[in-house]
Amino acid sequence: MSIAPFPPDLLAPAVLLVLVPAGRAGQLPTPAQLNDLQCRLGPAVRVLRLDDDTHASVVRSFAVAQLPACVLVREGIELWRQPGWPESDALVASLLAAAGAG
Repeated sequence: MSIAPFPPDLLAPAVLLVLVPAGRAGQLPTPAQLNDLQCRLGPAVRVLRLDDDTHASVVRSFAVAQLPACVLVREGIELWRQPGWPESDALVASLLAAAGAG
């Protein structure tokens, strides 16, 4: 007997952690870019910016090779990651698919 997965509307929203280096004001991603990405992802994914200065232990815990980097998590489970900033529509579609909303 197999167990059916939870429908997407019953799952907690996924969180896209945007890990950025400290002291890089004005570089990717800007607040406007974060807002634009949040609008494109909708309610299925919450976008959260974490800088290396304020949240150093959290950023280090993901052991990313370079910053900025993006890590998609839901309830402590990593679903997707990518170095850099997800600018293309294909990457946004990948994020939504990984979050179970695409």
